[in-house]
Amino acid sequence: MSDTIIQVENLGKKYIISHQTPGRYTALRDVIADKTKKLTRNILSPFRKIESDSSKEEFWALKEVSFEVKQGEVIGIIGRNGAGKTTLLKILSRITEPTAGRFRLKGRVSSLLEVGTGFHPELTGRENIFLNGAILGMGKAEIKRKFDEIVAFAEIEKFLDTPVKRYSSGMYVRLAFAVAAHLEPEILLVDEVLSVGDAAFQKKCLGKMGDVSREGRTVLFVSHNMGAVRQLCSSIILLDHGRIVGAGSVGSLIDQYLRGISASYSSSPETPTKFLRAIEFIDSSSHKVDSILAGSGGSFRVHYEVDGDVLTNVCVTIAVYDLTGIKAVQLTTDHAYEKLTIEMLSGKGYIDCQMDAILLTPGQYRVNVAFDGHKGNGAFHDGIVNGCQLTVMPSDYFGTIRMKTNEEGFVLVRQRWIVEGGSHNSF
Repeated sequence: MSDTIIQVENLGKKYIISHQTPGRYTALRDVIADKTKKLTRNILSPFRKIESDSSKEEFWALKEVSFEVKQGEVIGIIGRNGAGKTTLLKILSRITEPTAGRFRLKGRVSSLLEVGTGFHPELTGRENIFLNGAILGMGKAEIKRKFDEIVAFAEIEKFLDTPVKRYSSGMYVRLAFAVAAHLEPEILLVDEVLSVGDAAFQKKCLGKMGDVSREGRTVLFVSHNMGAVRQLCSSIILLDHGRIVGAGSVGSLIDQYLRGISASYSSSPETPTKFLRAIEFIDSSSHKVDSILAGSGGSFRVHYEVDGDVLTNVCVTIAVYDLTGIKAVQLTTDHAYEKLTIEMLSGKGYIDCQMDAILLTPGQYRVNVAFDGHKGNGAFHDGIVNGCQLTVMPSDYFGTIRMKTNEEGFVLVRQRWIVEGGSHNSF
């Protein structure tokens, strides 16, 4: 028997968007009058040709989406806002009907799409746990067996008999996730709603989703947190404007997604780069490079051009990220060991941030740069996202010991270990 648990074929969802005529306020009387006129026209001319309404247009939130998910897989669904991620999960949760295509699911589905979904606000936390279990088709005895575990995970013991309408958003999410994950669905659908919780609870949720997958159940995980996606998911579906533009390897698709965001940001007419021209890495031999050995020295060189203006009190900030979007290090003129005060900047030139040793673990990094300060009587900000990429390669910085990659942390630290007392072997 096939182990495919989710099968989606040419799925599409269309919405009709209405556009109000600019400058015209529509009151209730206008709506009633418009409906009456249409009804009268239909009675008097029942066979007249229906005129198209130019104030409406079709919008496809999803179009021709097809994929399969095997039992036990954890699939990340990523993409920019409006890409169709939440629409896809709502269709699979049977909250929204598709316009085109079809899908098949094997087993019970539990979903966590937005704060409040699936809970009755007037019922207590205790009552909502039993209600959600019943909706999933579970018996009372089965829910009771999981009840204590759910309450402990959600950390809401004191408020268990309080109506959930009085819960904070964080309490709501904790209980909702605990119910969704512990009532043993075959398929768990989780949207970005986890961002409401605090960092400790997010970590707890990621651990639980990992446990769910190891138990042979399937997870679809929508998130903008590339670190969480990389940690949890076995593969990725990348959506853009309602279509699948990539599916497969976690690393390569996260990189593709981040490059797309960076290109969009850099080319946006709303965020022109007026003063900053480029950032590059210069090695200790004064050559421009895109890769270095871990522990070696070099400089980030920021090129600027101030045409016809004078900038004052300028602060330069360089931020280095791994490819999942997690910040590894930030460098700034304001907090440097030897603070650089840029009182005035004009014309064309460059600014170097020199480092004796790059103590980043091996891996790929992308670099952003920003200018902040004053121009005339006002403040200004200018930045370049993904101005350059830098590959840090393994070196003999630790001698013959294997170097960690940036998946195991970002910082290289020379260290010595000493054992006092007890029984031990030395190698």
